[in-house]
Amino acid sequence: MNDYIIFGAITFVLSILFSMGGAGAGVAIIPLLNFLGLDFTVAKAVGLFAGASTTITSSVMNIKRKAVEYSFVAPIAIMMLIFAPLGAYSSSFINEEYVKAFYMIMLFYSASMMMFGKKKALFHATGKTALFLVGGIVGFLAGLLGVGGGNILIPLLTLLGFEPKRVAVAVSFVVPFSALGSFFTYASYVPLDWILLVVVSLSAIAGGYIGNYMMHFKLEQKQIKKIMALILYSLALKLLWHFIF
Repeated sequence: MNDYIIFGAITFVLSILFSMGGAGAGVAIIPLLNFLGLDFTVAKAVGLFAGASTTITSSVMNIKRKAVEYSFVAPIAIMMLIFAPLGAYSSSFINEEYVKAFYMIMLFYSASMMMFGKKKALFHATGKTALFLVGGIVGFLAGLLGVGGGNILIPLLTLLGFEPKRVAVAVSFVVPFSALGSFFTYASYVPLDWILLVVVSLSAIAGGYIGNYMMHFKLEQKQIKKIMALILYSLALKLLWHFIF
């Protein structure tokens, strides 16, 4: 029971903070749950379930508002739906230490984009081929690492020259495809505690709702993102310490 309370509280607090910064908290929840004793693969499945629970709502809202540009999101969604489960399945054949090393790199990448990332495009590869390619690569990595993929997808699409507002709506729509596809793949070969899944997902939904509400109080989002980046840097350094010592 104490573990449920601790895991739920951590998820709740992180979900508030990360939703205030316009991002999902799963990328931070997974390593923290692992550091607290939860098996890494199980932690990935729990993080995916929580992430899917919070992003489905925003996807439905965007559909109702007719904000989804289907010609733009379809190539990404299709490829992520195919490749995310493949990445999750591949995780069972790859040494866990290698997966953690990739996760550490992803944490450094995500933190750096939050702290220093600029929204200026470096390239102008905005065709359908780029969307299919990005969807496949990000989908596989998201499944392998157990994340929804939004933290990888948003800066990547922006750097490729896609307009940031289009990207934000697109990512909120496609992430549930990736997260649910990966989750059910992990669930097929990993024993899961369904009470823990419910506790963490409800905590994520509640925290995300409060965080979204608090965004309307003119809080400085740049400062929030710097705090988020520092958390991710800390988790990445903890993993690096694990590899060195």
